[in-house]
Amino acid sequence: MMARWFAIPLWRRVVGGLLVGLAIGLLAPAAAPWIAPVGDIFVRLIRMLVAPIVLVTIAAGITALGDVRRLGSIGGKAVLMFAATTAIAVAVGMAVALIVQPGLGAGLGGAVPKPLGVPRTVTEQLVGIVPANIFEALADGDMLALIFTAILIGIGTMLAGEAGKPLAGLLQSASAVLLRIVALVMEVTPFGVLALIANAVAISGTGVFVHVGWLALCVLIGSAVQALIVHSLIVKLLARMPVRRFYRGIVDALAIAFSTASSSATLPVAMRVAEENLGLPKPVASTVLPLGASIGKDGTAMYVGLLSLFSLQALGVATGPGVLVTVFLTGALAAFGTAPMPSASLFMLAAVLAAIGVGAEQTALIVGFVLPFDRLLDMTRTVPSASANLAVTATVARWATPPPAAAPQPPDRPTPAG
Repeated sequence: MMARWFAIPLWRRVVGGLLVGLAIGLLAPAAAPWIAPVGDIFVRLIRMLVAPIVLVTIAAGITALGDVRRLGSIGGKAVLMFAATTAIAVAVGMAVALIVQPGLGAGLGGAVPKPLGVPRTVTEQLVGIVPANIFEALADGDMLALIFTAILIGIGTMLAGEAGKPLAGLLQSASAVLLRIVALVMEVTPFGVLALIANAVAISGTGVFVHVGWLALCVLIGSAVQALIVHSLIVKLLARMPVRRFYRGIVDALAIAFSTASSSATLPVAMRVAEENLGLPKPVASTVLPLGASIGKDGTAMYVGLLSLFSLQALGVATGPGVLVTVFLTGALAAFGTAPMPSASLFMLAAVLAAIGVGAEQTALIVGFVLPFDRLLDMTRTVPSASANLAVTATVARWATPPPAAAPQPPDRPTPAG
């Protein structure tokens, strides 16, 4: 029986777990709390690996590059690509909201205001990149601080020359061990997904989609457009990879993204599928993917653009050209600073609406309306974030890999006379 279980492709086992969890949540919701700890343990297993993987794999990837100049080239291209996909995602979310207009007639009367904490300013985010204590950054899972530290370790190891080779070897070994641990944790995925879905549906039920059916539909449409159209074009035209092969290779990562609703928790699986299924170079994957977990937020960007216009429509605020430009710019910038955790985009909504002039009380009312069922919507919009991360990595990998040398041509033979 065990052999038959492991012979089934992992993605099929995950889908099976998802369907069983959905059935339990709908038909036997009282049983969901009993299996909820399995989902919690699964999420904790993945999050346990995120911080060490970011620190070790980025440093190992940099040392494998062999040249600091290649790091600058890869990092610069990755940031530009993530910026482009984020901007497109905001525009997609806004376009869907303008076409469907989900906020018109939204009943906010029964919503209880839910104020959010004060979001960090741009200055605080920039200063926070440099950790005051690396162990505190590890404990808190501060991605930007860990990325900064890992880059310094990798560069320092390369610049140390011969003295740095033992540490470089240790980093490569630790990276390989961590990825094997990820493979072990992945075998728990079907049961973790089952428990997470069952608990989410049991708590929220399908009634949430009756109350916010149009918003849920818009999230599905926006996520599908971004993941299946925008990212397919990137994979086909820029990465020059067969689209079908790409999506078949990343299905495990997309399943984890959907079940955990966290780009950060998806990172360990994304690292594995990038190398094993897509065949991307380890130095590129270990550099770009952790960076994307922090700034590659296509799903969040799409949702911020969509939810901002939903809020304005629900509150009866006119959306003229100036308002649309403000939502686009602030939404794209806010998405870059979003923490890789569930419902983090609601914190960014406050920043976008404040830029338009919407008061804190009205923003709290919107958040109170959305928050009860945001978990299910968050699961959906995390999928395009994971897809964007892998599509950008595949593109940067192609740009970073030199084209094969042309075969030498035989020397010209003299043409016989006459």
